[in-house]
Amino acid sequence: MAASGTPPLHRTDAGHDAERDTGLDPGARPSGAPEGGGGRSRVVLRVNGTDRVLDLDHRVTLLDALRESLDLTGTKKGCDHGQCGACTVLVDGRRANSCLLLAVAQDGSEVTTVEGLADADGTPHPLQEAFLAHDAYQCGYCTPGQLCSAVGVLAEAAAGHPSHVTGAARPPGPVALSAEEIRERLSGNLCRCGAYNGIVEAVAAVAAAEEGADAGARPAPAATGAPDVIA
Repeated sequence: MAASGTPPLHRTDAGHDAERDTGLDPGARPSGAPEGGGGRSRVVLRVNGTDRVLDLDHRVTLLDALRESLDLTGTKKGCDHGQCGACTVLVDGRRANSCLLLAVAQDGSEVTTVEGLADADGTPHPLQEAFLAHDAYQCGYCTPGQLCSAVGVLAEAAAGHPSHVTGAARPPGPVALSAEEIRERLSGNLCRCGAYNGIVEAVAAVAAAEEGADAGARPAPAATGAPDVIA
C-alpha cells in the first residue's frame, strides 16, 4: 500500500501548480470553496463501537480525522505515505493504513483503533497482554499499529487467507501461524527499535492459545483410515 514519495499536485485558481496540503486542519474550509461548504461533507463513522458524526473537508485522511477531530491519538502518524504501518487501524474488520484513506470515503464504516481493542470492562486484548509478557515494544510509538495489524493477521489466518510464504499444498482451512508466516504478514509494520523477535513471540503465543481454544471446542473427529484434514 506504499504511496509515491511526491505529494500530488492540484491546480490553483491562478493556474499554478502547488503541493497538496495533506496536513489540513479538519475544521478548515478549503481555499476558494463556497460558504455553503462545497468542499465538505457530513461523515458518519462507527469508531470503537460508537457512532461519530463529523463535518470534514474532503481532503482529510482517516488518520487526521481520528487524531484531530476525535482525539484518538493512539493511532500514530509516521511516514504519512503508507510505508511504516504506524497508522494501522481496522476498517470493517480489515487492517488498513489510515494515512492513505480519505475519511469521506469511509462513510458508514466501522473503525477500530488501539483504544478500542480492550473489552468494555477495560480488560486488555490478549495481544496487548502478550506484548507486555514478551517485551514486544520499546519506545512504543509503533505499538498501536503493530497491535491493530496483529489483530488483522489473526483474523486473516483464521479465515484461511494465504500469504506470500504460505505453501500451495496446504490443506484447506485456517493457516497455521508459524514464525515465518507472522514475519511475512507483519512486514508492513516497521519497528525502529527492532523489537521484532518479541512481536513475533507475542503473536505466536496468542495464535497458539486461540488454536487450542478452537480445538477444545470442536468434537473429536471420528476414526478413519484417511489422513486428517483441517476443516
